[in-house]
Amino acid sequence: MKIQPDLANFAMEMDAPLCLKARRDDWERTMDAPTQDHLIYEASRKSTGVAYLLWFVLGFLGAHRFYLGRTGTAITQLILSCTIIGLIPMVFWWIYDGVRTAGMVEEENVEIIREMQAQGRFLNPAPASHATQFLGVDDDDTKGLSRPSLDPRVEEIRAMRRR
Repeated sequence: MKIQPDLANFAMEMDAPLCLKARRDDWERTMDAPTQDHLIYEASRKSTGVAYLLWFVLGFLGAHRFYLGRTGTAITQLILSCTIIGLIPMVFWWIYDGVRTAGMVEEENVEIIREMQAQGRFLNPAPASHATQFLGVDDDDTKGLSRPSLDPRVEEIRAMRRR
């Protein structure tokens, strides 16, 4: 599985107009590395809903397995579904995949995180607690070490907490 290219260099690779290149420079200055890592992960991660939709609609052809990067078994499913004898095992395999799809999505997303760690990203992949994610603040904010946010609502919440 190939992680998407660094989003900060996207405008340069595509020979974008100068206005987009200027936005890229602004983006690099205003976005910290953990936020960039999170955006790259969100762009690369696999969705359980999409996987189940592909399983339900095109599961006999192995579409959900192609989506999850399991091309070997996906090709096997595709070949089996094209033969009359293969349709019988495909029914059982389709039911098994219905139970197993959520686990396969989770395994693929963990693999994406491992690849990002191998590239030197996501040094601390532990997610923040639900309360701090909802408020848009992180654990550093609770210690008084807040960093500026791009969202003005977060700054308002921080200001109210300081009062």
